[in-house]
Amino acid sequence: MSNATMWWVLSGVLVALELVTGTFYLLMLSLGAVAAALTAMAGYGLTTQLVVGAVVGGLGAVLLGQWRKRQAATPQEAQDQHLDLGATVMVETWDAKGTTRVLHRGAAWSAELAPGQSPAPGAHRIQAIAGNRLVLEKI
Repeated sequence: MSNATMWWVLSGVLVALELVTGTFYLLMLSLGAVAAALTAMAGYGLTTQLVVGAVVGGLGAVLLGQWRKRQAATPQEAQDQHLDLGATVMVETWDAKGTTRVLHRGAAWSAELAPGQSPAPGAHRIQAIAGNRLVLEKI
């Protein structure tokens, strides 16, 4: 079996593993294997194939990691565009931890009190969304 064929098989295995994990890092390594296969088809030696595969796959993984960090660095911007912010809900009671369950859009949501607020029943406005909890402020 030629080097190019082994690189193509490795690329296919990495793509199959990527479909199972869904992280996209194995896809970057698969692109490195494709680059190494193309290098082998061009007639370069094994050392050059290894270097090209490592550089392309490693660079792809690093760039993907940086891109993901930039995407995760703006959660407040994404939260500011959430359509539920500013909506009104009714709170019947608060527990000792400052949490409650409220009905919003036909579903029961966990909610917590915004910092600096005192627990009181009545109408509250959704100030923010923290994970899967609504952060409420008294109206």
